[in-house]
Amino acid sequence: MTRPATHIWRLLKWGRTLAKHGALRGLESDPNTPPPVRRLMRLARFGTIQPRVPDYASAFRAIGPAAIKLGQSLATRPDLVGEEAAENLLSLQDNLPPVDFAEIRKVIETSFGQPLENLFSTIEEVPVGAASIAQVHRATTTDGREVAVKVMRPGIREKFERDIQTYHWAAAHLEGLGGEAARLRPRMTIANFERWTNRELDLRREAASASELMESMKAIEGYEVPDVDWDRTNGRVMTVAWVDGTKISDRQALVEADHDLSEMAQRLVLAFLTQAISGGFFHADMHQGNLFVKADGTIVAIDFGIMGRIDRQARAWLAEILYGLTTGNYKRVAEIHFEAQYVPSYHSVGEFATALRAVGEPMRGKPVKELSVGQMLDGLFAITRDFDMQTQPHLLLLQKTMVMVEGIATQLNPEINMWDTSGPYVQAWIRDELGPESLVADRLKEDTDTLMRLPALIRRIEDKFPPKGGAPDQAPLPDVPLMWDKRDKRSAGIGGYVIAAIIGGGAVWAAASAGLLG
Repeated sequence: MTRPATHIWRLLKWGRTLAKHGALRGLESDPNTPPPVRRLMRLARFGTIQPRVPDYASAFRAIGPAAIKLGQSLATRPDLVGEEAAENLLSLQDNLPPVDFAEIRKVIETSFGQPLENLFSTIEEVPVGAASIAQVHRATTTDGREVAVKVMRPGIREKFERDIQTYHWAAAHLEGLGGEAARLRPRMTIANFERWTNRELDLRREAASASELMESMKAIEGYEVPDVDWDRTNGRVMTVAWVDGTKISDRQALVEADHDLSEMAQRLVLAFLTQAISGGFFHADMHQGNLFVKADGTIVAIDFGIMGRIDRQARAWLAEILYGLTTGNYKRVAEIHFEAQYVPSYHSVGEFATALRAVGEPMRGKPVKELSVGQMLDGLFAITRDFDMQTQPHLLLLQKTMVMVEGIATQLNPEINMWDTSGPYVQAWIRDELGPESLVADRLKEDTDTLMRLPALIRRIEDKFPPKGGAPDQAPLPDVPLMWDKRDKRSAGIGGYVIAAIIGGGAVWAAASAGLLG
């Protein structure tokens, strides 16, 4: 087990790096930041020359690969780190110096147990992209197919494991301070981050995700996922079909190619809604670098290390919430929050509906360019505080992806209205999936299944009796002993102050101050 002194040393180094980039400034001035943490953030930046505008993304890049991924995760949490930091971290892309090709060759040959030439007739030594976890090389297979070969960076799994242990330790001490820090559940944020990262660190799982998404989207015109070459894929290497296309971020090139950007923006939004609401399985890393446009206008997605899942009940609630917001039915939206147990039952449905109306009405019927995202987020997160809503980890990835999709769609078509675009789709899904015919069919199936399981159900009736909430059960969190629990009352206060300060210099909130669910 890593000693507390090791965690403290890492956090001190990270906190100092954050301070040099001005990334502690926002949290330091946030009234919700615990006072001990705020005071020691000032200590972390003592003597530093900070930029006028905080550079959150650069701070995470300077700390290292695990911090880059943490920053991307925190970009979904403006409630935790502030809207300014969250917006900046959404632009955090994985651009790192590449690993020497000799090391890449060794990874490929060791993982497959055979020479590189047995797999690929040619492979370009200069990568087309180098990210925090892996880098990608263009190659030709021995049977003549053009492919992209994604190879894990040597030693990256061990480095991530080391850093994540410190994230857990810091988050536990931060949450131990109670108050707003406990409500925002930083431990759960780190636990979800660890699960997402572990999926990315096994390229077989990424390949499986690509294959599953391709099957679910094959009937959707104008949206593709590259084929996986399973014979040249393992835990450290993934091979997929090469994509010839223009990055969706290159708006000028798309215009010159005579693509209909308005239609493309709408198609991208509907593709995301199809994945998230119809399928419950969606590409959760849809930033501009992971989307290409082919000559015929087809949108092609790549990089499936981060995927999101939503069960059917949560999708039904989500669809009703979206539809309620587009139509102004705030009372129904409020009721769903209570049914899903997102809002504690001691609050008033009517008061919550009024609070939602105050945020939703200014947004309805306007193009995205006329909306203040900052004002909207401030309003929404004020509601979460006022109504004691805890973070819902299962929706973090969805929230992050929705923000990404909205950003890309707006770049393609600044006049797009996200409500008008999503409303008809959501309405149709509710009619098809939650309408009378669907309810009758679901009831028949459920009743038949219940009869078949009746003996087992009777034995487990006590476990089945309590109503289930909207948030799925969370995996157990790691047991992290708090330093102040090991001391007597007098020394505990001192130890708690010191650790809280160090956390302020580099832990989840301090790291979060550099950045920002699912």
